Amino acid sequence: MSYNQYKRILVIQTAFIGDAILASSVAEKLHHHFPEAEISMLVRNGNEHLYANHPFLKQTLVWNKKEHKLRNLFSLLGFIRKQKFDLVVNCHRHASSGILSGFSGASHITGYKQNPFSFLFNVTVKHVIGNGSHEVDRYNQLIEDMTGREVFKPRLYPSTADMDHVQSYKTEKYVCMAPSSVWFTKQLPQEKWIELCNQLGNTRIYLLGAPSDQKLCETILNSSSNKNIRSLAGKLSLLQSCALMKDAAMNYVNDSAPLHLASSVNAPVTAFFCSTVPAFGFTPLSDDSRIVETHEPLDCRPCGLHGFKQCPKGHFKCGHTISLTDVGQI
Repeated sequence: MSYNQYKRILVIQTAFIGDAILASSVAEKLHHHFPEAEISMLVRNGNEHLYANHPFLKQTLVWNKKEHKLRNLFSLLGFIRKQKFDLVVNCHRHASSGILSGFSGASHITGYKQNPFSFLFNVTVKHVIGNGSHEVDRYNQLIEDMTGREVFKPRLYPSTADMDHVQSYKTEKYVCMAPSSVWFTKQLPQEKWIELCNQLGNTRIYLLGAPSDQKLCETILNSSSNKNIRSLAGKLSLLQSCALMKDAAMNYVNDSAPLHLASSVNAPVTAFFCSTVPAFGFTPLSDDSRIVETHEPLDCRPCGLHGFKQCPKGHFKCGHTISLTDVGQI
């Protein structure tokens, strides 16, 4: 089958929120080159909300990994086979997505060589982290042979209802902060967030996060001398957060999912990198992007790709030695 005959396309990324956001870059480019194709996204349960009311996706498929994981995997495989996809683009490197791709019945399958089922793919490329390439560049390699070398940015589409929901928060100049991360060593220390709030004077600040982040956000709010702070942790959906971040004077984030939410709507963003490093390729892609990290020559940094629940050395210098004088003006 020639490339121009692709009518039904599936893009797979069943990893975390940030990964699913970045995979939208693949959908954007495929839609550009194959505007008549029906494009579907496959994500893990919980991430499907990112693609609600998406303007050109035919459907969002969901793999429920939280319960009956294997049963749901093979049920999903049966559904995929019935869809008769022409092209499957697998942005994931684990065996589960390899099974879904390799046995999909698609005429053309592209994925990473590291996937245990890559021997079933038509095209494979090596996924290399640490050489300075961005993750969207690595995703683009999967479809470069059929779409060219130009890389498209990730993009999400908050609905009119999402925009209306946060409009009342936009009555004055404001910034957003997302102080939490799943991994402790990827999270700017709490006292640094408080210092940043104080540094911003009386600027309106909205603290963003999941329901599990409410305690941290309340601590920051109550500890700051800035009394113009409001915690919205657990009160906004992912797309509503995007809608609020879009018009912020600045968004302050960790190397975590909110970084990619900001990129997806080209919102201004300042990203703090603690135990991880920009060379891994997960930096912000907004036109107004800033990266802040320690200037200390730490031989223990980076200590891992995803971070840890606690600093392996016990001192967390990569976070504590970050200087907020590097943040700049808004």
